[in-house]
Formats: sequence, C-alpha cells, structure tokens
Amino acid sequence: MTDNTNEVPPDQKLWQLTTEELAATYRTDAEDGISEQEASKRLGEEGYNELTAKKKSKLVQFLLQFNNSIIYILIAAAAITLFMHHYSDSAVIGIVIIANAFIGFFQEMQADNALNKIKELLVSQNYVIRDGHKIEVPARELVVGDLVNLEAGDAVPADMRLISADNMRIQESTLTGESNSVEKTEDPLAADSIPLAERSNMAFASTAVTQGSGVGIVTATAEDTEIGQIQRSVSDVKVQVTPLMKNLNRLGVNLSLLIVAIAFILFFLGLYTKIYSLPVLTIAIITMVVGSIPEGLPASTSVVLARGVQVMTKRGAIVKTLPAVETLGAVDIVNTDKTGTLTKNEMTVTDVITDNHHYQVTGIGFVDNDKGVSGDVLLDGQKADWQADQDFRKLVDIAGTTTDAELVQTDGQWQLNGEPTDGALTTLFHKLIGREPEVDELDTLPFDSAYRYSARLIKEADHNELMVKGAPGTIFDMAKASDPNFDSETWYQRVAKLTEQGLRVVALGSKNVPAGRDEIDQDKIAQGIELSGLVGIIDPPREEVIPAIQSLRRAGVKVNMITGDHPDTATAIAKKLDLDESIHAITGPEIDDMSDDELIKKIGRYNVFARTTPANKLRIVKAQQANAKIVAMTGDGVNDAAALKQANIGIAMGIKGTAVAKEAADMVLVNDSFTTIVDAVAEGRHVFDNIQKTIRFLLPTSFAEGLVVLISMVIGQELPLYPTQLLWINTVSALTIQFAFIFEPAEESIMIRGPRDVKRGILGKMDVFEIVYVSVLIAGLGIFTFDRFVDGGVLNVVLGSTMAVNIIIFGKIFYLFNIRNSYPIISKHFFENKMAFIIIGILLALQAAMIYIPFMQDVFHTGNVNFFYGWVVPTIAGFIVLVVTEIIKLGRIEYRKHKGQATKIRS
Repeated sequence: MTDNTNEVPPDQKLWQLTTEELAATYRTDAEDGISEQEASKRLGEEGYNELTAKKKSKLVQFLLQFNNSIIYILIAAAAITLFMHHYSDSAVIGIVIIANAFIGFFQEMQADNALNKIKELLVSQNYVIRDGHKIEVPARELVVGDLVNLEAGDAVPADMRLISADNMRIQESTLTGESNSVEKTEDPLAADSIPLAERSNMAFASTAVTQGSGVGIVTATAEDTEIGQIQRSVSDVKVQVTPLMKNLNRLGVNLSLLIVAIAFILFFLGLYTKIYSLPVLTIAIITMVVGSIPEGLPASTSVVLARGVQVMTKRGAIVKTLPAVETLGAVDIVNTDKTGTLTKNEMTVTDVITDNHHYQVTGIGFVDNDKGVSGDVLLDGQKADWQADQDFRKLVDIAGTTTDAELVQTDGQWQLNGEPTDGALTTLFHKLIGREPEVDELDTLPFDSAYRYSARLIKEADHNELMVKGAPGTIFDMAKASDPNFDSETWYQRVAKLTEQGLRVVALGSKNVPAGRDEIDQDKIAQGIELSGLVGIIDPPREEVIPAIQSLRRAGVKVNMITGDHPDTATAIAKKLDLDESIHAITGPEIDDMSDDELIKKIGRYNVFARTTPANKLRIVKAQQANAKIVAMTGDGVNDAAALKQANIGIAMGIKGTAVAKEAADMVLVNDSFTTIVDAVAEGRHVFDNIQKTIRFLLPTSFAEGLVVLISMVIGQELPLYPTQLLWINTVSALTIQFAFIFEPAEESIMIRGPRDVKRGILGKMDVFEIVYVSVLIAGLGIFTFDRFVDGGVLNVVLGSTMAVNIIIFGKIFYLFNIRNSYPIISKHFFENKMAFIIIGILLALQAAMIYIPFMQDVFHTGNVNFFYGWVVPTIAGFIVLVVTEIIKLGRIEYRKHKGQATKIRS
C-alpha cells in the first residue's frame, strides 16, 4: 500500500545540494545551461515532458453491464422461451435485460477524465537557457538539466531546483491545497526530511509564479514530476465498488444459485415422476424461475437511487453515479480539507493588540453583506470605541496604507485581488473606516523573505511618513533600536498567545520623515520606528460547519481534517470547530516514517493530518479502508485526485475545485458547502432504507409466485397461475407498486443511529425470516382458495386462476402498507406517502383491464369473475397478510425497545 512516489531517494535530497553539486548531478552548466545537441539527445532518451492517459473501450463498458448473475439466468430463460416459440415471454424478459444494461452503461458514460485534465496542466511555453542563449521552448520539449527562467505569471513547466530566486513567490495550491503563495529561495536546506509544502528552494510542475523571478535546473519531467506521480496514483487506483453494489451482487449470486438449484431438482424430479410432459414441465420450471427471480430489482434499485440523486441535486450536490448517493449513508469517516471547506479561505483579522489593550474584531471573511464588509471592535466582550486608542487608529491607517490587496465587486460578487494576508488588512480598513484607503504613495519596498517586512513611504500635508509591516521579530528589533526601553519580552508573550490560537501575527509600525525625502533608504528604515501594535489573522471557520460536524458526530460519523497547513494552526481550527472530544494531530513526515502496518494500526488515533502530501492522503485513505471503514474524502486540488478516487466516496468542491478533482470525485458540492455533506449522509441512509424495503417487498412477493408453481408441481395439481399471468404480475408490479418506496419519507431516527454495517449485508436474520413466512403465507392463500373454489366446483379453472392472480396482487398491496415504515399501521404516518395510494389506484385499474377486456383475457387466460370472488376474496386474503405481518412488526418494535433501538416516533 505504501506510495513512495513523493519521496526522493537518500542520494537525491535535492534541497540539500549546492548549485555546483546540482550542476554536476544533472550534467549541466549553472550559467549557460546544456547545449541544443545535448537537449535533443536527452529528449530522445527521456521522451516528451507531457502526461498521457489511457482510453476506455465503450463497447467493453457496455458488455460489462451483462456481467451479473441475475442477468445470466434471465438470458437463459429468454433463450429457452424463444427456442420453445413463447415469443411474448421471451420478448418481455429480453426488454428487461436490455433496459438494465443501458441504465448501467449511461451511468458509466460519465467516466472520469481526470487524467486528461491533469495532462492539460503542463501545456505552456517557457524561456530556457541553452548554449548560453535565452530561447523560448514548448514545455513538452524540456529535459532534465535544462536551465529554466521563471517570471511572475509563468506556469512552472517541470519540477526544478531553484538556483536563483529574487523576491519570488509561487502559488502551489494545486499540490498542497493551501491558498497562500509560498516564498522561494535558492539557499540549500539542511534537513533530511522536509514536507513538500516547505521545500522553499524547489518549484513544481503545474504551479504558478505569482511574484518575482528565478532560475531553476529541471530535475524531473513528465511522469517523474510531482504532478505526474499524482497522475500515476490516479491511474493506479482502482474504481471502488460501492458497499451497496457489493451487497446487491452478493444477494444476486446467492438468490441465483438457490433458484437454479431448486429448478434443477424440480426438473429431474418431474422427469422421474412424469407428472407433466417434457414441454409442460419445461415451461413450468421456467415459469417458476421467472416468477421467483426479482427481475425488477435492478430497475427498482436504479429508480430509488435516481430519486436520491434528484433530491441531492436540489440540495446543491451533483452525484455522478447512482450508487454513490447511497454510499454516503454508509460512511464511517469523512476526511475533509481545511482551507475553503471547513474554513472560509478568507484571511481575517480577529485580534488587535496595542500597548494598552487586546481587542477582538468581529465580522468573518471578506464580505458578509451587500455593502461589502462590516464588524465591531470588542474589548472584554463589550463594544469599544477603538478611535479613542491612538495606537489602534494608527494601526488601522498603516494596515490600509501598506496593503496591495483590493476588494472589488464583480457581477455582484465581492472578490479579493492580492495576497490573502494583505486582504485581511484591506478588509480591516474597510470594516472600520468604510471606504478605500486614500494613499499618496512616494515609494514602496516590497516584502522580501531576506528581511521579512515591507515598507511604504507616503506624502502627508507637512511631512512624509514611512510605514512598515512584517514579521513581529523584525519590527520589534526596529522598535528596540529606536527605543532602548522597548519591552520586547512582553510583546513576544503577546505574539505567543496569538500563535497558540493558530493565528498568523503581523506587526505594524511607522515613523515621520522629512518632507523632502521621497525615496526609501533601507539602511535607515529601523531608525525611529514606533510599534503601533499587532494583528492576529486567521482563516476563520465557516459558521455553518460547526453544527454540521455536530450532526455527523451524532450520526456516528467521524470527521477528520487533512491539510497542508502547520499542525498548530490546524489543531487550533479543529478545536474551534469542535471536531472531536480531543484533538490529536500527526504530520506528513511522521506518516512517511511509519510502515503500512503501523499506519493501519495507529490511523484511528488521529483526527488532524497536517503538512500532508498527495501520497500521504492516499495512504491515509487506504489505511482507514484497511480497518474496514467506509471513507468519504473531500478535496478541491489536483493533489486530492488520487485520494478522491481511492475513497469509497470522493467529494469535490464545485466553486474552488479544479477540473481534475471534480472528474475524479463521485459527487460535486455546487456551493462548496460542507453542510451539504450532512444532507447527503441523511439522504444516503434514506435511499438505503428504501432500497432495503424494496428488496424486502420484492423477494417474498416474487418467491410467493414461484412457490405457487412449486407447490402445485409437488402435489401434481393443475397450475393455478399461467406463465403470462406471472409475467403480468411482475411487469405491472415493476411499473407501479414497487415504485411507491421512492416517495416514502425518511424516518426521524435516520441521523441519530450509527452507519450501517456493510459486512452485514442488506438483509438481517429477521428480514430473511420475514421473506420466508410472507412468501409461504401469500402462496398458501393463493393455492388454498384456488383449490377450495375450483375443486368445490364453485369456479372453473380460468376464473379460479383469475382469482389467484388477484390474491397475489392484493397480498402485495396489503404487505406494502406493512413494510412502508417502521411505525404501526394505525398511526399518523399512514397517509404520509400519498403517492402510494395513487400508485395502488393505477395498479387496480390495470388489474381490472387485465380481467375484463376481451383481448387481454385471451393473452392472460382470465375471465369475467364476479365481484365477490374476483375482489372481495382477494381483499380478505390481503387483509390476512396485513394482520399477520403487523403482529410480527409490533413484536419487532417491542424487541427493539427492549434493546434500546426503537424508531423514534415523532410527536
């Protein structure tokens, strides 16, 4: 299970190498690059720097739809009936087979194009230094050892080690999932193990340069890049068979084996006893098989699932495959990304500390109303007059003046243009001042990782002012240089208090300079700087997520956070979200140090996974599945694709999700709302309940039809039901009554019980007992009344058979009322499913047509039976079924109460 594609061999820890060592390792020149001749040679050896994807045969996909045990038996039945010239029987069975195949095929036609989407990420042109000349080369023609020049706005075309970085930042969210761009340097890093997100002297394919420039030596191309390894992971991951499909397949195989075994025994028994002639015996056996097989099961299941998909679409979730909607109802674990899913992905100033006070600032994110942003300043929980604090006023002025981020309204939506940290400062200014800052800028010094601050010189009325913001330590050193009495220790304690809460801390200060100075002199910046205060910035939790997590926890679903962020920040957010009773974090490098067996053993201890790589995410999901857990995984980046595909249910974000993530996922959240997952879990459980009810309904009623034939054969009497009558019962049921379950509302207990045990299967012991006794009950009533009135000379065989058909139908109708829900039939829930009554009315109308229309009498061997024998006797038989099943249901309810498992009755 280990996926070491993200690891660099011990002798290839590229972040540790000097420029000279890199040049020697990759046989290149750090100034002139490789020669054109050498580049052509390497291109021939290594191949193009592009990713390829395998195509699937649609014909094979279609043919695989017939790979089902129930379908095998139906094909055999269709072939035999066709051979015996029973064309109508053969046609009906054939239509069922073909319809099921097309339903499955069109589901799979939404096949994932994740590999093609990843391939598109490497299409670009880049400047390369070869033979000492700077030339433009297609990204696909880059080779290992090439010297690539990167500028702001460039897509990084291959993995490379930087040998030069000038104020360079790269957006790596496609790989790490984190929205903040990363500072880059050319200096070697000494550590032996560094998470991908912290390899500051590396640049990776599919990322983008947002600021500055640099030069790097290509260290990997095509499938050897980090993005290529993700593609390999996606292609290596096999599509997961959903728990429901596993359960249905196992049920189908077991049913098929049982029915075929009984059919063979009866056939040879019939040949031995010579009760029927061979043609009659063959048709009787086929009638029994077709009657017993719930051929409506695949279609019924698909319709219930499709209804679930429809419901989820209205609630903001696009489900790409029908079985996926049920899988969410069975999940034990939801692994979710932090940034943008649990949090708003909108960095916000929540704390302001001045020399005298520690303030809190309300208002979450960039925008919370039509006018943009709003919020209040609180001191000790009470609304405070922040303008009375001179340091606070100055801090707000510096925040608005030094930021380069802008809040703009596009198509009615507010968006941030700029770095997230600057965005938090811009928002603070808007929130408190209510307008854009007015800046008369003279000069600016951009932030640089070498000195860890930025500065801006502005023109005031009678003087100029230099404002700085940056790392607290750097600004503190400036303040200390200006004022020997500056209390660094106290300020560092304040910083520690904020960082413990997972906040990013920025210090802000300023000084007056003479009016004639219009340029920043970096050597003199520190002289005279006065600290105005600190701001604590965090990507705040989404307010709606906290109750959603509580709902999942009550439903027995564990929520884990998987993020590329720092473990302290992730832990702080997890605590704010009340992710679990206690929070336990583990990092990607710690996971890398574990063997597969060790990870499987320990995976359940953790609920926060920080500094994770794509390989880590995949191993996490596999380890959870190795513990027999059904796993849901949310994601939005290319780095999530393999884990999304490996998970039992992959969930991608619709707004901020990449095309790769959406294609790899089974479900897409249209509005990126985590709360939709709660709705999906509830609907998944609702869907499973209705599928289980459908199966519990179909099997005994189908078996009852087969039993009527079976018992008649054993006792050697004339068959009460004709083959066409059984096909009619099955067809009419498939078109009407069994679809009543689609409209059955969810029971209130659905989200206060744990996930279902998928190993238990669809049917429990009590369900099997119910199937047996209901089958025997309906079949027994049919045979008893047929014998009673036909042998007694009250009805002829045709009218007796007509009555028997209606007894089977009414047995189904009354059994439907029993099995619809877990409540007693005499309760306020009886009329909740109004569609059930409409469907029953349609069924009765069709039955009347089958009995009384002349041409249908010829096809289905029915006659003009009178009202008493045709309708009253079947109603009495159906009522007997209802009474017996209700008595047993009440017994089950009492048993569950005793066990503490009773369905919660709504008041």
